[in-house]
Amino acid sequence: MFIGQYKNNLDEKGRLVIPSIFRKALGSTMIVNKGIEECITIYTTDDWNKLVDKISELPFTRSDNRQFTRYFMSSAFEKEIDGQGRINLDSVLLEHAKITKECVIVGCGKTIEIWSKEKWDEIEAGRSKLDEISESLML
Repeated sequence: MFIGQYKNNLDEKGRLVIPSIFRKALGSTMIVNKGIEECITIYTTDDWNKLVDKISELPFTRSDNRQFTRYFMSSAFEKEIDGQGRINLDSVLLEHAKITKECVIVGCGKTIEIWSKEKWDEIEAGRSKLDEISESLML
């Protein structure tokens, strides 16, 4: 399980150091994808494969299923962590998340999200809605 938030900077080559606590759970290989929102999402290989299995069960005769699969799968990249704990983020991912340098790496249970610092600050500003949101979840 991934939890917590960590601030880090992208280097000039588009590499980002993944927090060591996350690296242990990720292993050496992971899948990095455009997030549904304006972020980058990291999946363990096992969780990615489970998600792909679910996606492949969607009826291909439905246009929205094909479109989702096309958008979602085409922006996924297999990545390896280098000896210094970094991954290289492709420009298509960085542009999607509007990350230029400063970012926040967030544990979200089974996934990790990478946000631009500016976008994360906006999300944090909405934290006051947490009580309202939690009411509807019925946990």
